[in-house]
Amino acid sequence: MSTRYQLVMRSGPNPGASYALDSELMTIGRDPSNTIAVNDPEISRQHARMILQGGKIVIEDNGSTNGTTIDGRRISGPHVLKSGEMVALGEDIVFMFEALSFDPDATVVSSAAHPAAAPRQEPIMPPPSPPKQAYVGQVPADPEPVVPPPAAQGSSRKTLPVIVGAGALACICACGGLLFWVDAANKWCDFFPFLFGSSCG
Repeated sequence: MSTRYQLVMRSGPNPGASYALDSELMTIGRDPSNTIAVNDPEISRQHARMILQGGKIVIEDNGSTNGTTIDGRRISGPHVLKSGEMVALGEDIVFMFEALSFDPDATVVSSAAHPAAAPRQEPIMPPPSPPKQAYVGQVPADPEPVVPPPAAQGSSRKTLPVIVGAGALACICACGGLLFWVDAANKWCDFFPFLFGSSCG
């Protein structure tokens, strides 16, 4: 298991950019000849230097105008960087120092500052509850109204006039038959005396 180091820019001209620290001597500054060149007026031409010593990265300010701070504290001499520390050059340029544990036999590189998150587990859903069984004599809590199908509704609407018409025809025939019998039996005065008045005496 070996360790690799890098700086990740948090604020500055290239936020999110990472710079590998894999040399024995590395420099940071505005001049393009630096190992890490940052084109910003707050950075001195040769702002700071980093040295790889005993598997550690040591940073030192080169007497820059705006200074170098580690987690908000300005350094005046060599400082051994620890994973997760914030390195600020001036006020606007901020890097985060990361130590990466690297296994040559593995395919994943893990950061000591940011351990890999545990794999997300999907929630286990409980099995659906079986439907409630109805018992003899049990009335449903909310019975649903029975609605006849559209075909049945249409047929009832069609047969209603036929029934009414047949009933009216039967009533007319009954009245006609009664009048016919009254006339044949000469029973006008018995059933309708108010129509004939004194002539029924």
